[in-house]
Amino acid sequence: MKNSFIFLFENKFVVNIKGKNINRFLKRLISNKIDLLDVKYINRNEVNIKIRASDYNKLKEIKTIYDILIVDTKGMLKIKKVIKINSVLITTFFLGIIFLIFLSNVIFDIEVIHTNRELRTLLLNELKEDGIDRLKLQKNYNKISKIKKRILSKYKDKIEWLEIENVGTKYIVRVEERKLPNKDVESKNRHIVARKSAIIKKIDAETGEIVKNINDYVKQGDIIISGEIKLHDQVKDIISAKGKVYGEVWYQTTVTYPLTRRTEELLSNRKKILVIQILNKRIELFNFKSFKDKKIKQTNLMKHPLLPITISFEVQQELKIVEEMNTIDTAINKALEKGKEKIEERLSEDEYIISQNSLKVDIKSSKIELDVFYVVYEDITSYQLIEEILEEPNEE
Repeated sequence: MKNSFIFLFENKFVVNIKGKNINRFLKRLISNKIDLLDVKYINRNEVNIKIRASDYNKLKEIKTIYDILIVDTKGMLKIKKVIKINSVLITTFFLGIIFLIFLSNVIFDIEVIHTNRELRTLLLNELKEDGIDRLKLQKNYNKISKIKKRILSKYKDKIEWLEIENVGTKYIVRVEERKLPNKDVESKNRHIVARKSAIIKKIDAETGEIVKNINDYVKQGDIIISGEIKLHDQVKDIISAKGKVYGEVWYQTTVTYPLTRRTEELLSNRKKILVIQILNKRIELFNFKSFKDKKIKQTNLMKHPLLPITISFEVQQELKIVEEMNTIDTAINKALEKGKEKIEERLSEDEYIISQNSLKVDIKSSKIELDVFYVVYEDITSYQLIEEILEEPNEE
């Protein structure tokens, strides 16, 4: 294979020879160790032969009365000749590809998805400081991760969650604003009430009068810490109750999990590829090692309505595909873990699952359906404004 490859690019001449008794001349060439790589007779006195370019001078020395003329070249000489003839076209083509690659790595648009205009402006200014701006070069995955961490750290009181996604030549920024307690509401007179039905497990009261006890059952809206300060059942003052209440809350949910499961995991390996597609033939430029499995985001750079050719830019991210076969017991355990993860996703650091119990298991269409009951330690604090106005007692 290696020798065939070398032979393909070896310099060769196709030589036209005219004269009498051509066969005798060809024998003389062979006896002088000139390899005849190909012989094509035109007539009895004319033939085209293919020889190595290094043998051409030797051929000229022994040609005697024969007329010889190089009619074609092969190998690198042919390639150089074609390149020379089409140098302008080839140079333009490769410059075009380089320009397209350059353009595909330039940021043409940045979209921050949020309704808060001030937050959008803040993020655009922060991204600009880190070099993410229109007509600037795109950043790699690691750089984007560092920028996200910096912004989240700097604005931890304003931003809850941030995602910067690269889609072709555009950055899409998704953000979730952090909602802090409204100081105006905090300053108003209020009760602390139960946000949902629960059994009280902990009461931390800063101000206000505790009217419920640990292990009391409360329904949604029941007052736990009152903003009304009473003496002998008479309201003496109205304040803003402050504190936190934790309770034992109950959830019942249905979790499904397949007995046979195919999972796809996105890996960190990414590459940007320029693709030329002619009919059903794909040509990936500069893709020296393809991913076995991958997720592709495609942006068309050129698509002719009449010609069957498309030039597109692709962001390819490596996928890891795992085929999972589960027994019923394994599927139940994984369903329990899946349900637990879903509950924990909405819990804060000081909240946790106390216990979980399987209620019922059904097997339907190669999957299990599991009813699970959860007991959760959760913040049940909510507020109720006190609208009543404390009136001074009438003096007689």
